[in-house]
Amino acid sequence: MLAHIARRIGHFHGHQISSAILRRMRASLKTINPISLQDFSQPNPSWSPEMRKFYDHYNAQCDTDTETYENKTGPWRKLPSYNRSIKHATGGIYISKLIQAKARLFTRSVNEQGATFEYVAFFNKEEKICICLFQPGHLLEGAPGHVHGGAIATMIDTVTGTLAGYLSGPSVTANLNINYRSPVPLGSVVIIHCALDRIEGRKTFITCKVTSTDESKVYTEATADASIRYVLYYKITVAHSHLISAIQSK
Repeated sequence: MLAHIARRIGHFHGHQISSAILRRMRASLKTINPISLQDFSQPNPSWSPEMRKFYDHYNAQCDTDTETYENKTGPWRKLPSYNRSIKHATGGIYISKLIQAKARLFTRSVNEQGATFEYVAFFNKEEKICICLFQPGHLLEGAPGHVHGGAIATMIDTVTGTLAGYLSGPSVTANLNINYRSPVPLGSVVIIHCALDRIEGRKTFITCKVTSTDESKVYTEATADASIRYVLYYKITVAHSHLISAIQSK
């Protein structure tokens, strides 16, 4: 069984993992607690009063209380944000320790709060929309005092991909078209609005715009399409199930 698991997990790296290494992995995995997953989209001291105001506004309309986890009847769902996308998959907390363990999601790779990407996303399943509150930090400067266009594109890609994933399953961006209309000031709070346009086969088409919080100003408009990709998540799930079986059998 262990050799079988080693072959499966080793496939992610393109080489075989020895039984000795697997034994060490098994020992370390016994200490992993899935509850320890850190949600980086929770409020923190770097958030401006405006960021916290709109967070409270949408959070009050969520179907689950993010602090007490009690069920409510709101139309929105607050989406967790981890420092690796793999942690959203079944067993991802375990697999993240084995596959490129030092890797970090680009938007969650800086530890200093408020320095780069401060954001939180909410998903409305009925309306097929996703909104994201984004407060860009001082390390995202492009033109003096304003956010780099690449940072804005990163956030648009993040939110459109998130919506596509929740509507159609694990996806990757195939095309992203962006029109920059006005520069975004550093430290300001903007709202990224994403909505489903249509689904054609394996592709999900999303429209997006970045606005001021009162929606009186449009900073950026974009369209995106994402293609469904099952293979990676399937392999993660299979590897996880075999790994847990090995742990439990010892």
